[in-house]
Amino acid sequence: MAGALIRMATHPRSPATGLKGSRCSGCLVAVYPADDACPRCGGPADPAALSGAGTLWTWTVQRYAPKSPPYQAPPGGFEPFAVGYVELKEGVRVAAVLDVDDLDAVRIGMPLMVTAGRGVPRARPATLGEEGS
Repeated sequence: MAGALIRMATHPRSPATGLKGSRCSGCLVAVYPADDACPRCGGPADPAALSGAGTLWTWTVQRYAPKSPPYQAPPGGFEPFAVGYVELKEGVRVAAVLDVDDLDAVRIGMPLMVTAGRGVPRARPATLGEEGS
């Protein structure tokens, strides 16, 4: 059907669906989150599962609690956390919270696995078997 919009069956950030993006049927660019149209050429894009395997492209540490409202501190208080862009093997850069034990161990180029979740995606260090995924 010419000109019809392609709709995702589930929300691209749903934890149940994994990391869902889209790929342009014309120029083959991949994007996250999924979109009906290609940001490069404007052509139609089809839903695509993304591997989640990638490397840390850049990062920073959030050391200060956000202003309230709407932020509500957790029961134990604010804890600094890392956020960054992970470049997936498909070429897509995904913003994610970095789930790491030691903020001083975070390095550009480190292998990570990105998963969808409520809100912002999350990334954790990849295991040896996941690095080549």
